[in-house]
Amino acid sequence: MDMIEIDGSQGGGQLLRSALTLSLCTGIGFTIQDIRARRRRPGLMRQHLTAVNAAARVGSACTHGAELGATALRFEPGPVCAGEYQFATGSAGSATLVLQTVLPALWQADAPSRLRLEGGTHNPLAPSADFIADAYLPALAKMGVQASLQLQQHGFHPAGGGVMQVEVAPCAALQPRVFDARGALASMEAKVLMSGLPGDIGLRELQVLAEKLGVDPHPRHVHAVRPALGPGNVALVHVRHAEHVEVFSGHGERGVSAEQVGARLAGQVRQYLQGSGCVGEYLSDQLLLPMALAGAGAFTTRAISAHLASNARLIEKFLPVEFDWQPHDGGWRVTVSR
Repeated sequence: MDMIEIDGSQGGGQLLRSALTLSLCTGIGFTIQDIRARRRRPGLMRQHLTAVNAAARVGSACTHGAELGATALRFEPGPVCAGEYQFATGSAGSATLVLQTVLPALWQADAPSRLRLEGGTHNPLAPSADFIADAYLPALAKMGVQASLQLQQHGFHPAGGGVMQVEVAPCAALQPRVFDARGALASMEAKVLMSGLPGDIGLRELQVLAEKLGVDPHPRHVHAVRPALGPGNVALVHVRHAEHVEVFSGHGERGVSAEQVGARLAGQVRQYLQGSGCVGEYLSDQLLLPMALAGAGAFTTRAISAHLASNARLIEKFLPVEFDWQPHDGGWRVTVSR
């Protein structure tokens, strides 16, 4: 079997997850050393191990070193099998990142699949379930992917306990897509999720968002999550343009006021609106892999993040594509070609 060697010290968990996805999609195995070497707690944490085990199940893979704390891993993929799967992180580790690891392989399968994922659904360092459902999957749909997400239970850090149901249909061939113009602003909506915390916190966050962005501050946009498995607070802003949708989130944390949470989130949204790029920072990174699988595509974005650059270099190890980015209208235009 062809094997690729990866230096895990050059990135975090995303580098590992991208390698797993690419291995499943190409049938090429890999070894990775010094996993998350520059992180405060190096090696495989529970959510990373869940992603490894999920990829191994979906792709009938053999693994060596798949255990908590491991800093080296060998992954040898087999055939990808459609079916019904259940994956649980056993903590507040992100269930959405586990989903993104296996989803491309499953849309390449020859039959539909259904997944039940348990863990964190709204984590500070991962895409939220709202982002997946309302930004990521709609972008993939424009490339031909048919997938849907149903959020059954919210899961916040540190309690976890979230549940998502995902269905994905086979996609014979991804269609190249260019995301270069977002079109006219159609609407902007905010909502705040509260779990086990006083509702006035959410009202204060919403008020700041109303003052800075002009969204509707009505209390109906503050949602109490029940059952409350633990404390949690997330403010979300959906920005809908004629041709594109982005979802931004801000997370409450101990020692940070509701006003600060709202102001930080409003700053993210205004930075996006003031730029000319179609795709936001987080979605830009996540579109690289499906575009590479399609063999072509392009998008405009405000900035080239370190995540985007490292992800592009990794993808080029597995697939016969090249990424390029050039300054464009105050931001960047990213293209992929064979």
